[in-house]
Amino acid sequence: MTLDAVGLEVMGHAFASIAEEMGLVLIHSAVSPNIRERRDCSAALFDAAGEMIAQAAHIPVHLGAMHEAVAAVRALAPPPGPGDVFILNDPYTGGSHLPDITLIGAVEVDGTVGGYSVVRAHHSDVGGVQAGSMPAGAREVFAEGVIVPPLRLTADVERFLLANVRTAETRRADLAAQRAAVARGGEGLRALAARYGWAAVRGAATDLLDYAERRARDALGRLTATALTATDWLEGDGVDDADLALSVRVDITEGVFHVDFTGTAPAARGNVNCPLAVTRSAVLFVVRTLLPDDVPTNGGVQRAVRVTAPPGCLVNARFPSAVAAGNVETSQRIADTVFLALAAGGIGVPAQGQGTMNNVTFGGQLATGNVQRGDGVAGGWTYYETIGGGQGASQGAPGPAGVHVGMSNTRNRRRAFWPSDGATPRAEPRAGATGRVGARS
Repeated sequence: MTLDAVGLEVMGHAFASIAEEMGLVLIHSAVSPNIRERRDCSAALFDAAGEMIAQAAHIPVHLGAMHEAVAAVRALAPPPGPGDVFILNDPYTGGSHLPDITLIGAVEVDGTVGGYSVVRAHHSDVGGVQAGSMPAGAREVFAEGVIVPPLRLTADVERFLLANVRTAETRRADLAAQRAAVARGGEGLRALAARYGWAAVRGAATDLLDYAERRARDALGRLTATALTATDWLEGDGVDDADLALSVRVDITEGVFHVDFTGTAPAARGNVNCPLAVTRSAVLFVVRTLLPDDVPTNGGVQRAVRVTAPPGCLVNARFPSAVAAGNVETSQRIADTVFLALAAGGIGVPAQGQGTMNNVTFGGQLATGNVQRGDGVAGGWTYYETIGGGQGASQGAPGPAGVHVGMSNTRNRRRAFWPSDGATPRAEPRAGATGRVGARS
């Protein structure tokens, strides 16, 4: 530990400001309403070892899974070099679902890879059998769109991706916005190194990770509980009508939050399955609501969280299970079911909320002679939206209505805030304006 309390606060905000600025660059540079207006995107900064240093207050289902995407890139051969930029959307290699395209930049500092600048954004179409790339009847991930494993982002890779989507020009512009955001993250990290020295910046990142871990373990250590269980169900999977059990057991011991999903239904034939990265994101979201506001949200918190699930079950699906709705529906139900288990143990948490992101997608093909893909082939159009619902009440207050809650956190006309105890969300209306839901990941 090299930083005192003031130094930790200063450097924590310095790293977080880089992530926030990355997000602003992405939002203001993108052209699609899904990213520019609804703000279905996230940004974070990672150290050279692949641990998250800081994140912007964006989408919990994105942010909790990002470290697995970085790990997948770091495992490539040859390994990332300074200045390399990578792209992926594969749910089984660090992604969440196919519409969420992630760009990862290996930040050059003093001629080496000093860290990673990461942005993830939901693109309203990535191919597949249906406009919007979230077909309800999909039985395999192949039906949901083009799958991009971790690849260096070259002109050829981008050309291949754009040849497989309905809205190529919009996707091209949004990818350019993501590249700009990644570049801004690198600039911010190098600016910190120039101001404080690279050794001091590396040391500050290590201190912040260790500090967050200590604070998380301390807070969780005060909530010691074992064998807290709950079961909820998904009402079918878009293919079969049978209910799908989602069972959890929560144990909080020695400052570690462990969730076990033994007893959960096997992977479904439809698209409500979750890769384990999404399941971890949902659990991490719940843990974050239990921590004090001043605990930095970084990889140190993740060190205090364990998730286990039987291979091939609904929340630990195996390739090639369809997963589009696992990211947007099942993730919400996971969070609510973990909350339910905690409530059974007398821990103050909100009641279950709407348990869904209420996704609406539609689109069509443009007639020849209208907007072109850029290669002489008629393009298409897509629309994607989530509709606000309600968060569960607590002992202290009713839950806010008409907001995007839990794993979503996209833009809406009311804002919800989590107080310092993380237990009672409250809403603040903004007449004639738009805000953002403030639930943290």
